[in-house]
Amino acid sequence: MNILLSHSSGEPIYSQIVRQIRSGILQGELAPGSALPSIRQLAKDLQISVITTKRAYDELEQEGLIDSVVGKGSFVSGGNQEFIREQQMRQLEKQIRELLDGANQISVSTDDLIEWIRLLDQEGGKEG
Repeated sequence: MNILLSHSSGEPIYSQIVRQIRSGILQGELAPGSALPSIRQLAKDLQISVITTKRAYDELEQEGLIDSVVGKGSFVSGGNQEFIREQQMRQLEKQIRELLDGANQISVSTDDLIEWIRLLDQEGGKEG
C-alpha cells in the first residue's frame, strides 16, 4: 500500500496516514493479519517523524483496526470483523446519500433511481 501525503492539504499528516490505512483495511486492500511497515520504517519512507507515525498507529489500534505486538510489529486486526463491516456500511451509506443528492439535483425520482439500479444490477454492473 502506498501512502501519499499532502503537505498543503491542511489535514494533519498523522490523520492522512490513518485515513489511508483505514481505507485500505475497509476496502479489503489490506487483509486481516497483513503486516504493516514498522513505525520507524514508515517514518523513514515518508520522511516524517517517528512520533507522527506512532500517533497514527495508536489511533488505528484504538479503533480496533490494527494490533501491535511488541517486538513483532503492527498487523491488520482479524478479530474485529463486525466493526469493519459496520465501517463499510457507514461508507456505503455516505455514498448512497451522495447518490440521492445527485439524483435530486437532476430531478430523478427515488423510484426511477431504484429501477435504474435494478437494471444495472441485472446487467452485472457493466458500464454502458
